[in-house]
Amino acid sequence: MKLPRTSVLAAAFLTAAAGGNALAQAWPSAKPVVIVISYPAGGDTDAIGRAYAEKLSQRLGQQVIIDNRPGASGTIGNAYVAKAPADGYTLLFTPSTFPIAQHVLKVSPTVAHDVNRDFTPIIKTGNIPLLAVTSPSTGIKDMKQAIADAKSGKTLTYGSPGIGSPMHIAGEMLNKGAGIKMNHVSYKGVAPVVTDALGGHVSIGWITPGAVGQHVATGKLIPLAVAERQRTKLMPGVPTLIELGYKELDISAWMGLVGPRGMPADIVRSLNGHMNEVLKMPDVMARMASLGIEPTGGDPSVMARQIADDDSRFGKLVQEFGIRAE
Repeated sequence: MKLPRTSVLAAAFLTAAAGGNALAQAWPSAKPVVIVISYPAGGDTDAIGRAYAEKLSQRLGQQVIIDNRPGASGTIGNAYVAKAPADGYTLLFTPSTFPIAQHVLKVSPTVAHDVNRDFTPIIKTGNIPLLAVTSPSTGIKDMKQAIADAKSGKTLTYGSPGIGSPMHIAGEMLNKGAGIKMNHVSYKGVAPVVTDALGGHVSIGWITPGAVGQHVATGKLIPLAVAERQRTKLMPGVPTLIELGYKELDISAWMGLVGPRGMPADIVRSLNGHMNEVLKMPDVMARMASLGIEPTGGDPSVMARQIADDDSRFGKLVQEFGIRAE
């Protein structure tokens, strides 16, 4: 049966309206995208997260805002995102403590989560080398001397930004690999490690290059070694611990973006594509370099592998070294 022309036009109008409605509601048009950072404002994770959010806002044509939810080594903010709707409007920008904290802390049931099961990997944004530094006042010239001093019975200490941090684990791995015992001094964050390393109050500070670049440049701190397989482009003259004979000492920090479990594949692809472009922007690259971050990028599987590998590896190391925080 042939419909009257007015009925055909009405049907076409309704179809077009429905399509327009769908487009109007297409992600991310409904509301701002929130990126949760599980640490206080002002730190490196917050600083670079805000830079990414600004660029994503421009590319998506929708406001992208940062929501700081600190506490319990990141597990409070992590759990919040794990329980959020998987609609692409709540994301988590996280450092590499993400898969470690659950092994180090006694996590309460209210914030318990599984980093492999409860999140959707989106992109690994950057890698951060771990650097051992010392003050000229300690008399330590290089890492070989520091290890020799420790073996001779001299009491040495090393500082890290916190119990269970990648820097803490690197220090314990060096203790094991070299057959020495440098005593760990735990700080609440990066800044106090730098301060006490500058003052010679710890023999060695385990830190990231971006936090001490200016002090290394002026000779106030001596870089001893990096804990990665390859030398960092940020300080190419500094040897790796692997070069010095400690083959297992390939460890670094990183940052990345994830969402709640079950995010739609098209939203994940969109975010991944936009973030890969953001990481290539000259001003973003300069900002990352100033913080000692080397861009990574790639597809979501890179982030998924990083999380899974670190969860397995660091879970075993935390248990082996008896690392525990209340």
